[in-house]
Parts: sequence; structure tokens; C-alpha cells
Amino acid sequence: MSGGGRLGYWLRIGGAGLFFIALIAVVNVASHGTFLEPSNIVRVLRQITYNCVLGVGQTFVIITAGIDLSVGSLVALTGVVAALFANSVHLSGFALIAATLIVAVAVGGAAGWVNALPVVKLNLPPFITTLAMLEMALGASFILSHGRPVALVSTDFQNTGIGSFLPAVTDALHLPNVPIPVIWMLAIILLASIVLNRTRFGRYVFAIGGNEEAARLAGINVARVKTMVYVISGVCAAIVGFLYMALFSSGSPQTGTGDELLESIAAVVVGGTSLMGGRGSIIGTFFGALLIGVLYNAMNLLGVDSYLQKVVLGAVILLAVVLDELRKRYLTR
Repeated sequence: MSGGGRLGYWLRIGGAGLFFIALIAVVNVASHGTFLEPSNIVRVLRQITYNCVLGVGQTFVIITAGIDLSVGSLVALTGVVAALFANSVHLSGFALIAATLIVAVAVGGAAGWVNALPVVKLNLPPFITTLAMLEMALGASFILSHGRPVALVSTDFQNTGIGSFLPAVTDALHLPNVPIPVIWMLAIILLASIVLNRTRFGRYVFAIGGNEEAARLAGINVARVKTMVYVISGVCAAIVGFLYMALFSSGSPQTGTGDELLESIAAVVVGGTSLMGGRGSIIGTFFGALLIGVLYNAMNLLGVDSYLQKVVLGAVILLAVVLDELRKRYLTR
């Protein structure tokens, strides 16, 4: 990233931070101080965890000017497969959790590879290929589960799904317990940020999104990089499927087929990643997910109708896209 690009990046992050401070102040006043209660802050973080992790995978894909519509169905498929695997092996404790996670990640990564294959080999639009995977993964999840949730036999996953991180410490400090899924989210954000901003692969991702042909002429293996971003998206969906399975103690074909796709893409777009590719950040995606979570939480605290909440979210997405287009037209001349 050039000096000017780095400056612009930090200016956007700083602007987003200031906007959040102002928004939180307004929401806290409107909710009579309820919003900034520590327990409510933790609740917001818990609510955005799954969509934020999905958004991390989407960020890699969208920076290359692609899209992954299959993530919601992959959450369902990997959750069902993980539950079936956990019930079929004679393992327990950490070994069972680790093996189940590896199986889920393998399924998600394989689905991401299948998503990428027509895109990189036949130059097909990712919208079509990932839409096809959405249907295939959803159908497969219903076939494998016979249309019913697959209840876990083992209770070893309960701490992963509903447990807290270092509860003795937070209790001693009189702080609300931090859910373990939130720790997963923060770890994934940190790892993905390092990969995207501090590695050669990350630079290649930005280069392909900025100008794919120029990247190819520069010697970048475009097919390999684009394949990897879809694999990353599939892996993120698999982690969410695993976490949902642990949360509900079952793998359900209906998990992940709600608003997860919309809200994960919304988090990426609202976080400043361009749908045209070449620009974006993991931290921005986190801010986007946090903004959506704050808006939902604030509207719930203020008693806003649930249908109106959908209207507000749609307006926020539209505003983010419009602002991005205006930025490109008038600030990059």
C-alpha cells in the first residue's frame, strides 16, 4: 500500500471511529444510559459475532471484485456435517472438538474451491457459481439431516457455544462475562488483518481487485489467489457453522439460511469495501458489523418495530454504496 493509500486508509478508519463515538453517544442518551451498560456492550458483540466472521471471508472475495452468495447455506451444511461426524466418532474432550472443527473447515474449504473453479477456469460470473452452490449446499444439508436438526450426543461442545472466557477473572473484576464465540471473532479478525495487510498474498488480493489484467501481466498467479479467497470464505462459513452447532447443541439445515448472507455482505459494504474491488479492510468490516449491531440493538432498546428495522438496514446499505460511488467520482479525480 502506498503512502497516500495508507494515509487514506487511516483517515477512513479514524472517520469511522469518530462516527461511532457520535452514534453511540446519541443512542446512549436516547436509551437513557442503557446502551453503554457493560452487559449490553457484550450482548452487541455476541450478536455480531457470526455475521462478522462471515463478513471477514466476504471481504477477501469482494476485494477481488467477486461475491459469495453461498455462505449461509454452507453454514447449514457444515453444521450438519460436523454434528453427524461428532456423533459417529469415539472421541471426547479437546480431541473431539478439534477433529470436528477440522472436518467442518475441510467441507467449507472444499465448497469454496468448487465455487472458485468455474470462476477461474471458465471466467463465469461468481454470482452464478456461488448461487448454484447455495442451492446445492442447502439441498445437501437437508438430505444428510433428513430435514431435521441433528442433536449432539456429546456435551463437550457446550463450553464453546455458550461458555465464557476466563469467567473467574471477569467475576473478580465485576465485569460481564465475555462469550467464547466473541474471542473466536476477535482472533479471526486479527489473523485475517495480518494476512490481508502484512503478507504477499494480501497484496496480490488488492492487486487483482484493482486491475486483474495488470496483476496477471505482473506475474501474479491470479487463478490461485482467486481460488484461495473463495476457500477462505468457505472456511469462515464453516467456522460459523461449527459455532452455531456448539451454540444450539445440534446441526440444523435451517441454520444460516436467514439474514446471514445479507448482513455479512452489508457489514463488508458498510465497512468501506468497494463492490468494484481493489479496496477494503478487515477492520472496516468489523466496524460495519458493529454499526449494524448497534443499530439493531438501539432500535430494540427504543422499541422500534422489527419490520421497520429491515427498512433502516436497507437504507444504511444503500447509503454506504452511494457514498462509495460519490467518493470515487469526486475524491479520486
